Amino acid sequence: GDGTGIFGKLIAGALVCAVVWFGYSAYASRPAKFGSSLPAPSALLSPTPAQAPPLSTPVPILSGKLPVPADFKCDGRSLCSQMTSCREATLFLQNCPGTQMDGNGDGVPCEQQWCTK
Repeated sequence: GDGTGIFGKLIAGALVCAVVWFGYSAYASRPAKFGSSLPAPSALLSPTPAQAPPLSTPVPILSGKLPVPADFKCDGRSLCSQMTSCREATLFLQNCPGTQMDGNGDGVPCEQQWCTK
């Protein structure tokens, strides 16, 4: 009997495809030492460009300085315990001299209280 002929060919074809795909992914994902111009499989799968920022990134830091509201003024407060929000602390840090709210110097004030990551 030749009953398994078509199924045997299908299975063999599927195996060949799987092996080729696996080999290509392994080849494409290793460090390119040979100047290969093949894109990595992940680049082919994602339709969006890599520059699109993830939605979870904090907004105030990316744009540099926050716009200063008309009623904002430096009133001498310099500590996190005197602030009422991350936005307020960030405004004070960026616009007022002598604040003591950015212990690690990364531009994000009051990371323990207000601007938690």
